[in-house]
Amino acid sequence: MSKKLLALTGNDAAAYAMKQINPDVVAAYPITPQTSLMEKFAQYVADGEIDTEVVLVESEHSAMSACVGASAAGARVMTATSSQGLALMWEVCYIAAGYRLPIVMPLVNRALSGPINIHCDHSDAMGIRDSGWVQIWSENAQEVYDNLLQAIKIAEDPEVMLPVMVNYDGFIISHAIENLFVYDDAETKSFVGEYKPKYMLLDAKKPVTFGTFDLTDYYFEHRRQMAEGMRNSKKVISRVAKEFSKICGREYGFLEGYKLDDAEVAIVALGSTVGTARAVVDELRAKGIKAGILKIRVFRPFPEEEIAASLKHLKAIAVLDRADALNAVGGPLFDEVRAAFYNKSNIPLVNYVYGLGGRDMGLDDIKRVYSEVSEVAKTGKIKDLVTYLGVRD
Repeated sequence: MSKKLLALTGNDAAAYAMKQINPDVVAAYPITPQTSLMEKFAQYVADGEIDTEVVLVESEHSAMSACVGASAAGARVMTATSSQGLALMWEVCYIAAGYRLPIVMPLVNRALSGPINIHCDHSDAMGIRDSGWVQIWSENAQEVYDNLLQAIKIAEDPEVMLPVMVNYDGFIISHAIENLFVYDDAETKSFVGEYKPKYMLLDAKKPVTFGTFDLTDYYFEHRRQMAEGMRNSKKVISRVAKEFSKICGREYGFLEGYKLDDAEVAIVALGSTVGTARAVVDELRAKGIKAGILKIRVFRPFPEEEIAASLKHLKAIAVLDRADALNAVGGPLFDEVRAAFYNKSNIPLVNYVYGLGGRDMGLDDIKRVYSEVSEVAKTGKIKDLVTYLGVRD
């Protein structure tokens, strides 16, 4: 049975999920806006509510290094970071995936420097999108909590064995207070289960080696195995979502549509902006405008076929990116959504880069997107392929 808790921030929700998971080891370093997450979790440990070994380190690079060592030794391991902290982890994040270690990390999304900025955008997660980590995105604090509980089972599944990051918007979700449902400790413990690693460094009867020099004779094969783990994660994500629905009554998927079935135009987005867009869609629907939304929950593995199928009936699509790929042709989400339609459809797609460094994305901004994409739908002509929404000239 679930119970309702009041006045939890997104970071509180993440810490509560981690408490119920009760990992063996958490190694982390504080960074805004992640800091209060680890403070809350450390308080649970200090109060004796859980028996996690919290490892205090001198940097995020050291945090992920400690996580790699603990996970290789057979422990259930979690950490958390943001922005420059993730950038400092970069090298070791690739190693975690390459060693097939099921580390789970809440990533509180924040702009990368420079110039220095502490507010939300998605440049941190997008920068590491091809590292071999599964990526799940959250629209609100409830999804932060729910996604973390599912992430553990996804990461540790024998067919996957890859690290998972659960993304949520810095300050907008991490520090905003919401009501959310959390679930009974016993039910949650049963759902998460016990981690039983197949290989671990501390098993003297089955000795294994991690970190060997992988030259031309084996490197290619090991990378191919990582790719297979990512492919396998699609069916595991779906299976775990069905199991989780028995606890919470909600079933998660790779995508979530809002008033999309009969829509003529739609936006595609990640994270908290979807919640703002829902209000705009309701307003436009009241005026007879057939607008819709497609929220992408799982970005890695990228649900290409599901996206194309969900949007195939539309007249025009706008993809919202809270990061700029700096490739002169649009944002990272836009590039991949557009690629999903290659050889499948001639629906015009346009890109809006927005909210960099935490700049607000208001109702009027989203109304502008729907107005412009509706014009594209009518004329079939794209005036600007990429628009920087809300930037001053």
